[in-house]
Amino acid sequence: MPLASIPSPSQGVWYLGIIPIRAYALCIVLGVIVAVWLSERRWQARGGQKGTIVDIAVPAVIFGLIGGRLYHVITDWQTYFGSRAIKEPIQALFIWEGGLGIWGAISLGALGVWFAVRKRGISMSAVADTVAPGIAFAQAIGRWGNWFNQELYGSPTTLPWGLEIDVDHGGEPGVLYHPTFLYESLWDVALGFVLLFAGRRFALHHGRLFALYVAGYTAGRFWIEGLRIDPVGGVDHAVTFLGLRINQWTSIVLFVAALAYFWLSRKRDSVEIVAPADPADPAHPADQADADSEDTRDGAAEGPASTDDGEDPPNPRPAAETSKDAEATDDGAPADGKAADGKATDEKATEAEVTDAPAPAADDASPTDGVGAADAEVVTKEKNSR
Repeated sequence: MPLASIPSPSQGVWYLGIIPIRAYALCIVLGVIVAVWLSERRWQARGGQKGTIVDIAVPAVIFGLIGGRLYHVITDWQTYFGSRAIKEPIQALFIWEGGLGIWGAISLGALGVWFAVRKRGISMSAVADTVAPGIAFAQAIGRWGNWFNQELYGSPTTLPWGLEIDVDHGGEPGVLYHPTFLYESLWDVALGFVLLFAGRRFALHHGRLFALYVAGYTAGRFWIEGLRIDPVGGVDHAVTFLGLRINQWTSIVLFVAALAYFWLSRKRDSVEIVAPADPADPAHPADQADADSEDTRDGAAEGPASTDDGEDPPNPRPAAETSKDAEATDDGAPADGKAADGKATDEKATEAEVTDAPAPAADDASPTDGVGAADAEVVTKEKNSR
C-alpha cells in the first residue's frame, strides 16, 4: 500500500433543500468568472470599452456549453445509444453529470463570440488575444470538477501523488491512478502565465497570442491524454487509430494548425479595432449643429466664425466708426476719407474742382433744374418776339 495518495471526494453534489449544488457546475462557473474578470481588465488596458467582455461572455458561454456537450456525445456516442449503451439517451442532455469536450466548447464558443463582435464592430482577433490567458485559467479551475466526479483519471501508478478512485467509478481496491485532472490543471495554470508574459514581452496581436494558447494547450493535452484509461468513443475502451486516442489526433491537427497560423500572420500589422467610433447623429450631418443649440447661440453672439482658410476674422470696429460708414458720399467714397489704396484724399479739393467748373449758360439747351430741352427753346423764342 502506498505511503501517500490523493483521496477522491466522497460526494460531488450537495442539496440546498431540494436544489442540488453540484461541484462540477461550481468549478465551471468559477472558471468563467475568473476568465471574464481577467479578460475585462486586459481589454480595458488595451483601450476597449468597459463591459465589452462581459457582454460577449454571455453568448460565448452558452454556445460553448452546447458545443462542449455535443463533442462529448458525438465522440462517446456508444455510452448513450446502441445495444451496449450504459446510460439512457436522455442522459446525453445531463451536462451536470460531466462530459464536456474542450474542442467543441472552443469551436462553438468562438462562433458565439464572432456574432457578438460583429454586432459591435470590433476585431475578432483582438478579442481572441485578450481572452486567451483567461481561457487557460478557466480550464485549470474547471478540471477540478472531474476530481469531484472521479473521472478522467490515468493509468495505475505507484507515485506518492497517485489518485484514489472508488469501485463505483471504475477503480480497484488498493490501486492508485495518475491524477490526469491535476496534471492538466497545473499545465493550464503555467500556460496562462506564459501567455501573459508573452503578450507583454512580444506584443503578439492579430490572433497570434490565441494561436500560442492553442499550440501550448494541445502540446500538454497530447501527453496527458496518453496517460488516460477512461473510454472515449466506446463503452469499455477508448477508440484508437494507429495507437493514438481520438483526442491525441485532434491535438496533433490543432497544434500544427496553430503553429502555421502563428508563422503566416507574423507580418500582419493592420489596425485592430477595439473601440469603434460612436455612430453619427441621424438628425443632422456630423458637421452641422442644431439650430437652437447652445453652441450656435454662443457663436452668433460672438460674431462671425473663422474663415475657410483657417485665418481669424477681422476684429469688429467700434460703433463710432461704424456710424461713419453709413455716411458714405454719393460717389461711393469711404466716409473716413481714405482711398482704396490706403492714401488720404482731400474731399475739399475735390469739391473745389467741381465748383470751379464752368456753369452752363442760361440759354444753353442743356437741362436746367429739371426743365427739358424743348421747354427751354420755347422760352427763348418768346423773349425774342418781345
